[in-house]
Amino acid sequence: MNKADVTEMILEKKRNAGLTWAGIADSIGMSEVFTTSACFGMNSFPRDKADLLVKTLGLPQDVAVILAEYPTKMFPQTIPTDPCIYRLYEIVGVYGDTIKELIQEKGGDGIMSAIDFDMTVEKVPYEKGDRIEIKMSGKFLSYNQW
Repeated sequence: MNKADVTEMILEKKRNAGLTWAGIADSIGMSEVFTTSACFGMNSFPRDKADLLVKTLGLPQDVAVILAEYPTKMFPQTIPTDPCIYRLYEIVGVYGDTIKELIQEKGGDGIMSAIDFDMTVEKVPYEKGDRIEIKMSGKFLSYNQW
């Protein structure tokens, strides 16, 4: 069994039980974004949280070991074709240099951490149609510190 197998097991349990990521995250005391990412194999759970997730979803105990293993963070280098993921890719393509420029203008020569990082995704009512709001917050890492 590997992380991809575990992801499929979790998705099946989630679907069959009618659960939400927010509900799963609340049940183990972690953020919705991190919980989802770890269930998709891109982060690892602390062992106690992995054990709690396994218990909550009724998964085999050996799944907890895999959920707690360090991930290999790889993703395809091709342009994604899923419309939702493509739009995020497009946003980075169009606004990436702008975001970098503004981060460096405001913080200096450095980057926003994706390790010391928080993110929320919310649906927000809007007069012209509901919007999705993605908030990302990462620690500023100055290149001057290295």
